[in-house]
Amino acid sequence: MLNKDLQNIIDIKESIEKIIDYTKHINKLKDFEENSLVKDAVLMNFVSIGESVARLSDDFRDKYGNISWSSIKGLRNIIAHDYFGIDIEEIWQIVCSKLPALNSDISEILKNQI
Repeated sequence: MLNKDLQNIIDIKESIEKIIDYTKHINKLKDFEENSLVKDAVLMNFVSIGESVARLSDDFRDKYGNISWSSIKGLRNIIAHDYFGIDIEEIWQIVCSKLPALNSDISEILKNQI
């Protein structure tokens, strides 16, 4: 049962795991800011997450309304359209404080879908 929504959730999970992997040895904002390769990779994966969220059906997003889908899409739009105006400290805070919860929520969805 690999429907469109499930495929997008799998894609979101893969991008989250990449961000976690890319940042696993980075403990401080300063290190994140100075590592342009990691920073760019993280930002690109946030764009990918946002793209996958945009492809989810309204019914699916409604079913899992505890997740702030619109905020995730909004972050994608900020990164894609104002790349040089991005607040890297805010991105780092999202990586540290919001991404683990999203990862947990997405893992729960996958557990219930597969």
